[in-house]
Amino acid sequence: MNEETCAPGGVALGDTAFGYTLSLIGGKYKMLILYALAENKVLRHNELKRHLGGIAFKTLSVVLKELETDALIVRKEYPQVPPKVEYSLSSKGDSLIPVLHTLCEWGERHQPV
Repeated sequence: MNEETCAPGGVALGDTAFGYTLSLIGGKYKMLILYALAENKVLRHNELKRHLGGIAFKTLSVVLKELETDALIVRKEYPQVPPKVEYSLSSKGDSLIPVLHTLCEWGERHQPV
C-alpha cells in the first residue's frame, strides 16, 4: 500500500490524518455549524439554533464547545447584562470550508435522484 495514503493499513484510524479530520467534522451538526458560520460570519447561540432547526439547546452548546476546543470556532463573550456571546470561524475553521465544499459537490454528483 502507498505510504502517502491518508488511511494506511495496520494503523488505527484515530492515529491518521484522515481520522483526525473526521474527529473534527464528524457528527450530525458540526459541518452544518461550520457552514452557517462561513455564510453568516458571526452568529449568536439562538441564531445558530434557528438556522439548524431541530437541534436541542444543550446539544448545540456541547457541539459549540467541542468546535471551540478544537480551535475551529471563536467564542466572543461581551461583558453586559444580559450576556451576549457571538461565534465565528477561526482561521483553522475557515481553512476547512473548501474541504466541506468538496464533500458537498461530491454529494451533489452522486446523490440518488
